[in-house]
Amino acid sequence: MDVQLWTWILVGISFTLYFGIAIWARASSTKDFYIAGGGVSPLANGMATAADWMSAASFISMAGLISFSGYDGSVYLMGWTGGYVLLALLLAPYLRKFGKFTVPDFIGDRYYSNSARTIAIICALIVSFTYVAGQMRGVGIVFSQFLQVDITKGVLIGMAVVLVFAFLGGMKGITYTQVAQYCVLIFAFMVPAIFISIQMTGNPFPQIGMGAKVEDGTFLLDKLDQLHTQLGFKEYTSGTKSTWDIFAITLALMAGTSGLPHVIVRFFTVPKVKDARKSAGYALLLIAILYTTAPAVAVFARTNLITTVNETAYKELPEWFKNWENTGLISWTDKNNDGKIQYRNSEAVNGKPLFTDKRGANGERIISNPSAAENELYVDKDIMVLANPEIAQLPNWVIGLVAAGGLAAALSTAAGLLLVISTSVSHDLVKKQLKPNISDKGELLIARISILVAIVVAGFFGIYPPGFVAAVVALAFGLAAASFFPAIVLGIFDKRMNRQGAVTGMIAGISLMLFYMIRFKTGLIGIMDPLPESEWWFGTSPEGFGVIAMLVNFILAIVISRLTPAPPENVQQIVEDIRIPSGAGEAQMH
Repeated sequence: MDVQLWTWILVGISFTLYFGIAIWARASSTKDFYIAGGGVSPLANGMATAADWMSAASFISMAGLISFSGYDGSVYLMGWTGGYVLLALLLAPYLRKFGKFTVPDFIGDRYYSNSARTIAIICALIVSFTYVAGQMRGVGIVFSQFLQVDITKGVLIGMAVVLVFAFLGGMKGITYTQVAQYCVLIFAFMVPAIFISIQMTGNPFPQIGMGAKVEDGTFLLDKLDQLHTQLGFKEYTSGTKSTWDIFAITLALMAGTSGLPHVIVRFFTVPKVKDARKSAGYALLLIAILYTTAPAVAVFARTNLITTVNETAYKELPEWFKNWENTGLISWTDKNNDGKIQYRNSEAVNGKPLFTDKRGANGERIISNPSAAENELYVDKDIMVLANPEIAQLPNWVIGLVAAGGLAAALSTAAGLLLVISTSVSHDLVKKQLKPNISDKGELLIARISILVAIVVAGFFGIYPPGFVAAVVALAFGLAAASFFPAIVLGIFDKRMNRQGAVTGMIAGISLMLFYMIRFKTGLIGIMDPLPESEWWFGTSPEGFGVIAMLVNFILAIVISRLTPAPPENVQQIVEDIRIPSGAGEAQMH
């Protein structure tokens, strides 16, 4: 059977499962819609959290990022898993005890002010949109490749599917759908990894296989380092970023992670505080399965790509290359007309710069070592995981499985994020501020309308994306770190923290981060181009700048709160109560 047939079958089966669950778990009340009725078992919640967490960025892009940036890519591994620990220990149980559905809700009540709530809503929307744009692009890539349509159509199909999930079930439908999606995505990620690990090193555990020896007795990583240096790339196992920048990006991803609205909501879907801690533990284990395998997949994919494609005649290339060429995500230009593909780091080969300083008669640059060809291959990082089983010539059903897994990953996170966007609008904005006495039915209607609007906006970003998936997502984390993290941490651990401090801090943090992001990463279309690396402040990349914005937020918030009146007694009392271990009665907001 060919790849496309398998893909249709596997994607079809998994989708029937998701739709079945979505219909079986239809939401009947707003409580069901927002937090699944608050009665989900810790293991199920752990699996749903893991699926929510492992977005298209984890499934599709992360291994791709690591396979291109080598050691530098490890910041994503450390930041995203480390942040999860931070969230589970420092924030989740306290927020669960506070008993609020959403981050803006917590901030609005803890800082006894609707203006704080509104700012939190704006921050939540900015973060969620930046993040969901990345997911939609991921969905588009998968659909475009496996249904052989262009990426725009791919995104449109994805929008329709997410709409059905989020519309029908709300949090209840999404929780159980995500349990199924977790099973599909982890199976789809592990099967090819295990196959390829056995194929290359004879070891069935990819985590160990990555450090094992290949057939000729050299270690796989040494072999990859050699391939890299021959082609003029930096050694795979040594990085190019400064220590400070690695630290900054990791910390920004960690803090941003713990401020991510759609993950925090998950801790309200279990009955007790104890269960919130348990499900965080399960989720961490379930997430670790994928995160420890990703670096291995990156190494296998990179080695396979270089050995299959480099110096191969175009006519003899395997079928997968031509399939992916149709989507425009991989492309080849024959610059020296020898009919072969040369894959090089076009800046340097064998450590020598590619061009001399001299110019020829017509002003063309003169090549320093003529044996070195220019790079003729363009590969989009986002295809590494999806193309990996095809490059390794695995059976067709595995390739179809990976497609199903990629979709599961992107759709589960997109659905969770859209729910946050709709809750921010219907619950925090309409119910808490504009129309306090709105009926349950009216609130559900507004939630569903805002999901519709959100999907259209997200789809637009998916079709015209700013950069590739994981980088866009990294910026969303920077924004979350700069805005929410300090307000939540200080709200739990500092009872002197008041409204004035929190609001000033959040505004300063997110504005600074947005300014830096536009200045150095995206530019303003038509007005100014982003500035080069040499202009970075303190040598901090835009992905790592969230840390500096976060510090500014912390300092401002603390200083201003000490210069302004203390919060009311009842708020200070709540902060005291949150920290008493549960069992001593849950803190109630009056």
